Amino acid sequence: MYQALVIDRENCSIQGVVFPNLTVLEETAHAIGSNMFEGFIPTAKSISLIRDYILGELSLQELVFITKSKAYV
Repeated sequence: MYQALVIDRENCSIQGVVFPNLTVLEETAHAIGSNMFEGFIPTAKSISLIRDYILGELSLQELVFITKSKAYV
């Protein structure tokens, strides 16, 4: 079942996860939204991981490892 993301542009956050600016917030929201159509159910931890990847604080290798180990739940 589809559940809408709670996006707060005024406080620059998605489901309580804070972003440094609206550009990163929107890029993250697009990435999450497209995956939700495939059945992905975002958590605060998974949103933080995607944000960190977009910011360059997490490498693709690290993101793939975390995803495969399901450490984002």
